[in-house]
Amino acid sequence: MTRWLCTVAVVALGVLGCQGEQKPAASARAELKALGGSTVEFIPKDGQYPYCLLFTVSEKGVIRQLTMTRENRSIKCDAGKRIYNSSFRIPSEEGKVRAYVFFSDQRIQAGSVAQQLYDLRDKQRVTAMDFRLPGAVAMEMLEFTPQAGGDPVTGAVVGTTDIAEGGQSELEAEAEEPGVDLAPPTAAPPPTGGGSGAKTATDGTK
Repeated sequence: MTRWLCTVAVVALGVLGCQGEQKPAASARAELKALGGSTVEFIPKDGQYPYCLLFTVSEKGVIRQLTMTRENRSIKCDAGKRIYNSSFRIPSEEGKVRAYVFFSDQRIQAGSVAQQLYDLRDKQRVTAMDFRLPGAVAMEMLEFTPQAGGDPVTGAVVGTTDIAEGGQSELEAEAEEPGVDLAPPTAAPPPTGGGSGAKTATDGTK
């Protein structure tokens, strides 16, 4: 009887040991909430750094900064509340997109993140360690395949504006509006000269 009890105890300890070696699945730092068609929202989970930046990279290589502000820096992101207090319309013709949410303990410049995202565009998987950013930074990557159709959502951002590297978009100049396309770094730099005479082309007019 004693030998039988010893055998049972050894088996039980072995099972517990195996269970203890299993690593818990990493929890997502943010949730992607699909609202139908090509419209989505991004909601931070509890315990994240207070500031964030949100970018998407499409299957066709288009990079969009969805958290565009006048200062072009990280914005305040609260747990349980949609980022930028907005819904985003992702163009379905650009195919599957990867959304990158950068959480940080301080406001960081979005331009540096955009440039590094462009440099890493061909890499299948990137982590926060792939980026040279100040302070403490954590990143979440979420995937979404937009579908054609779907009713408009109140407050959804449906417009985008092309900007050249170093240029200023109409949306950036007039309001803190997300949905700005980022042109490749090979784009022509903005004109130089005195004053604030730099021009942006947003609707084909001069």
